[in-house]
Amino acid sequence: MAKQTTHQTRSSPEKNPRREPTASGERDATVNRNASHNYFLLEKFEAGVVLTGTEVKAIRSGKANLKDAYGLVKDNELWLLNCHISPYEHGSYSNHASLRTRKLLVHQEEIRKLIGKTQQKGLTLIPTRMYFKNGRVKVELALARGKQQWDKRETERRRTADREAREAITRSQKGR
Repeated sequence: MAKQTTHQTRSSPEKNPRREPTASGERDATVNRNASHNYFLLEKFEAGVVLTGTEVKAIRSGKANLKDAYGLVKDNELWLLNCHISPYEHGSYSNHASLRTRKLLVHQEEIRKLIGKTQQKGLTLIPTRMYFKNGRVKVELALARGKQQWDKRETERRRTADREAREAITRSQKGR
């Protein structure tokens, strides 16, 4: 009787779980840091974005900027304006325009709610961050009301007072 041989197969090497932190959804692709400074952020919601292939690749490499961007409801559709996505460096003739208007994907019911809210005086849609979720680019939009100059100073005073209080607590705990 012939001897049966069993051969061991090597387990296939696992894919690198720490591939690209932005692409895997661990880190935001871009954040609008000015949004919380210039606006009171009242309500946040998530929207998908209609993008071309070179735009997605540019976002993965961190070439997006939401600083001057805003949302607009027009003809029962939601649009993202002034969002700057730099051209992809390896793109060819099919590269995208950096400041084009991009369509946002949300349910029709949410659009109806937003129409009513953005028609109120002083409320606008501001994108606060752009990130990947299950391989798709998402934008977090916030319904926002603009801050006056004295509001910004008051926020800064409150932040400074909180920081000083935390530092005093840590100093007193270290002194024990």
